[in-house]
Amino acid sequence: MDEPHWLDEREARVWRQYRALMRELQSAQDRQLVRDSGLSGADYALLVPLSEAADGVLRARDLGLEIGWERSRLSHQISRMEKRGLVAREPCPDDARGSMVRLTPDGRAAIEAAAPAHVETVRRYFFDPLTAKEVDVLGALFEKMLGALGR
Repeated sequence: MDEPHWLDEREARVWRQYRALMRELQSAQDRQLVRDSGLSGADYALLVPLSEAADGVLRARDLGLEIGWERSRLSHQISRMEKRGLVAREPCPDDARGSMVRLTPDGRAAIEAAAPAHVETVRRYFFDPLTAKEVDVLGALFEKMLGALGR
């Protein structure tokens, strides 16, 4: 077996910084959402694509693909949100085994109320520390890295 190509000191430092940044950004967003809207980060993750979908409806499978969750996690989260009246499950007209997820009026009201403070948090911690040129460079880097992952 070949010896791993270990990270050098600089790469290890940048990797640790990236991991800390992701953890701290997620934590700041989650705290803000719960404090200002009562929504969890998982609630918000599901409500965004539903709010952007035609008629507020997506096939559960497509919703899971969009947010990068496996079926079990998605199903449990949908069940929690159904109990709170944020979403409703419906039969899939094309596939008896599938289901559709519909944004309810309460769910739409929740995402519309949560979005302004959420975007302010994203702006404050992610974009405001950067110049416009740095945002462009970061976008190009993200595109390059996502390309390497086949996305």
